[in-house]
Amino acid sequence: MLLVQGLLLAFAIVVILMQPYIRLLHWLGFGKHIREEEPEQHTGKEGTPTMGGLLMIAVVIVLALALGIYDASTYAPLAALGGVGVLGAADDYLNARRGEGITARQKLLWQTVVAIAAAIYLQHHYDLTAFRVPVVGDVYVGPAIWVIVAAFAIISASNGVNLTDGLDGLAAGTLVFSFIAYLIIALLNVPNQTNLAILCTIIIGALLGFLWFNVHPAQVFMGDSGSLAFGAALAVTALITGQALILPIIGIIFVIEAGSVVIQITAVKTIHRRVFRWTPIHGQFELGGWDEEKITLRFWIVAALAAMLGVVLFLSSLHMLA
Repeated sequence: MLLVQGLLLAFAIVVILMQPYIRLLHWLGFGKHIREEEPEQHTGKEGTPTMGGLLMIAVVIVLALALGIYDASTYAPLAALGGVGVLGAADDYLNARRGEGITARQKLLWQTVVAIAAAIYLQHHYDLTAFRVPVVGDVYVGPAIWVIVAAFAIISASNGVNLTDGLDGLAAGTLVFSFIAYLIIALLNVPNQTNLAILCTIIIGALLGFLWFNVHPAQVFMGDSGSLAFGAALAVTALITGQALILPIIGIIFVIEAGSVVIQITAVKTIHRRVFRWTPIHGQFELGGWDEEKITLRFWIVAALAAMLGVVLFLSSLHMLA
């Protein structure tokens, strides 16, 4: 019952509070600054309120506490959500005030601190020393390597979602499919992780409530406060379920978006040429003439299929353990 209640309550609260929250962001002057080098289509987004993710984070944490689902399986995702959310909110604030946020190096340093802390907590609490490889089974790596890989997964997912958050509805919609996949995995896991599953439904409900205002043309952006935080929480959720190695499949859109940026930077530094006209790669499709809504919907379709494939791979590994 709490699965449905959590989703509906989160959706309703975000929808009810978002409109006055948007007015507050307008009044405070927290509008998005569009960089000159961005595609021309984005100029109309200048001044759209950002930092919408902060409201979602608050709703998720308060609801999780109100519904009493805080236990070992939810501490780390909630801590990652709040810890990285503070970093993202600071970046959004500085961007709105100065037109320039926290430097990439400072951002990465804070993400690394949170990621390592979360990874160490998970490793010690669950005594994790192996990763579950689909079709193969558990592969032992030892505590130190587990922490390093886990921290890398958290940082990568956080930045991957952040880079995806460039079109109306794109990051939030893609996150919904990813969390639906881990909701199913948490419910079917052995032993099942009911509280973690309920937390996933709360996050899904909050994201759907946000999408009500974020679909094209967006009335509000989630900003770094949302994209960085929910990306980190997704990775921590994957680690707790023991299904971190299928995260690159479930979150394939985040991998492609981040990968395109890595390829572009590498190409520019090594051969002094661009591979893509614009990165992250959704910008390539924009410059190719695709409408924003078409890009978003097609990326959502890929995300939904990837989530289903990830669940199938999880079920195959579950069958092996049985």
